[in-house]
Amino acid sequence: MIDPAVARKVRLLGLDVDGVLTDNGLWIGTVGGQRVEFKRFDVQDGLGFSLLRDTGIAVAWVSGRVSDSTAERARELRVTDRVQAKGASKLAPVTELLERHGLGWEALAWVGDDLADVPVLRRAGLPIAVENAIPEVKALARHVTTRPGGHGAVREVIVDLLTARGEYDAALTRYLEARGDTPR
Repeated sequence: MIDPAVARKVRLLGLDVDGVLTDNGLWIGTVGGQRVEFKRFDVQDGLGFSLLRDTGIAVAWVSGRVSDSTAERARELRVTDRVQAKGASKLAPVTELLERHGLGWEALAWVGDDLADVPVLRRAGLPIAVENAIPEVKALARHVTTRPGGHGAVREVIVDLLTARGEYDAALTRYLEARGDTPR
C-alpha cells in the first residue's frame, strides 16, 4: 500500500523500460538483411496511462537501450517525455526531466527493476520495485508490486498510486465516460 501523503506529492511517474514495461525479453533477428528488435509490452499497462490523464501526473520513460520498439510504443501511448540513451546511467536524464518540469525529487515516483535504477531509486520520493526486481532494488523500494514487469506491474502502480491519492474512482469514471459509458 502506498502512503497517501507520499502519493499526493507525486507529479512525475518515471519508468524504466526493460524489465518494468517489458518482461526483459528481446526478440532480435533479421528481416531482409536488416536487424530487427521486438519487445513485448502489456496492453493493461497501456490502458493505465489513459487513467493518468487529467490527474496532474506526468509520465516519463527512461531506458539505457535505444530501441525503435520502445519509441513506437511510447508514441502510441502519447508519452512525450522519453529518453533512450545507450548505457545504463539514468541519473542525469532523470535530473534533467525533473528540472524541465520544475520538480524536486520528492515529486518523483520511480519504478525500477535492476542496478541501473538504484541511483534514481535512492533519490525518488516514492521508489517502487516490480515483483521480479533484484533484491538490491526491492530493498530500496517503499512499494513492491505483486505483478512482474511486462505483466501488468505498471498498471498496478498506476491504480495503487491513484487509489492512495483518492483519485482512482474519478479517473475510472473519466475513462469510461470518454468511451461512451454513462452510469444509469
